[in-house]
Amino acid sequence: MKYAIISDIHANYDALSVVLEKCRELAIEDFICLGDIVGYNAEPERCLNAVRQLNLLGCVKGNHDEYVAGDSESMEGFNPHARKAVLWTKEQLVEEERQWLRERPLRQTIPNSNITIVHATLDSPEAWGYIFDIHHAADNFSYQFTQLCFCGHSHVPVAFCKKPITNSSEKPIIELYDWAYKRNEEYAPLDAGVADNITIDILPGYKYLINVGSVGQPRNNDPRASFAIYDRSAQTVTRFRLPYDIKSQQEKIRAAQLPERLALRLATGS
Repeated sequence: MKYAIISDIHANYDALSVVLEKCRELAIEDFICLGDIVGYNAEPERCLNAVRQLNLLGCVKGNHDEYVAGDSESMEGFNPHARKAVLWTKEQLVEEERQWLRERPLRQTIPNSNITIVHATLDSPEAWGYIFDIHHAADNFSYQFTQLCFCGHSHVPVAFCKKPITNSSEKPIIELYDWAYKRNEEYAPLDAGVADNITIDILPGYKYLINVGSVGQPRNNDPRASFAIYDRSAQTVTRFRLPYDIKSQQEKIRAAQLPERLALRLATGS
C-alpha cells in the first residue's frame, strides 16, 4: 500500500495538478494532507475542492487554514503579504468550505497505520512552531508514539531519525541530510524543469520525523513542487520534485491583485 503525503499547497492549483497527475501515473489512491491548503496563492477554492475529492486517510489544519476559517482579522506572526492573502481568501470561500477547514484537527494518528501527522509540531501544534534542527526534532520525538511523523509548515524538506538504542558515543537523533537536498547551501537545481526524487529506507525500531516540503510555495531554493510517497510494503519514503507552470500561477496572483512578492518568490523557491 502506498500513501501520497502532500503539504502546504497554498492555493497553487498549477502545482497541485502536476502532483495529482504524478500520483495517478503511480496509481496512488490514498492521500494524507498536512495542512495549509489555502493562503498565499490565487486558487483557494479550486485547491480545496480538489483535496476534498481525494481519498483522504487524514488531513490536519494549518495556520493559514485556521485564519481563513476564523472570523478574527488578528494574525499573530503574519507579515502584511500573508495577511492580505488570508483576507482575500476568506472572500473566495463560502461558509461551508471555511467550516470544513475549521473542523480539521491539529494533529492526527492515521487509523491502522504507524503514522502521525501534524502541520507544525506535536508538542504544541496550536503554537505553530517550526522544526529546523535536531533540537526541535528532539522535542517532537518526545510526543511521537508512532514510527513515522509527517509534518509541514516550514516549506523546507527536512528529515530526522531516532535510533532505538544508543551508547554514549552515538547521537540518538541524526538528520538525514540527503532528504533536505542541500537546503543550507543556497543550492539551486541545475535544471528546475526536470523531475527527480530521493528515497529513504524506514528501518525497524527507528522513529522518523519527516517534513515533505511544499507543493505550492517551496522555500528551499528549489521552485519545484515537493511531495512524498510512503510505500508501506517496501518501507520507503520517496520525495518527488516536479516542475510546473510557475508563470501561469504568477499571472493568476497578479490578476487577483495579491502582493507581487507572492508571485516573484515562486520562481526562486524562496
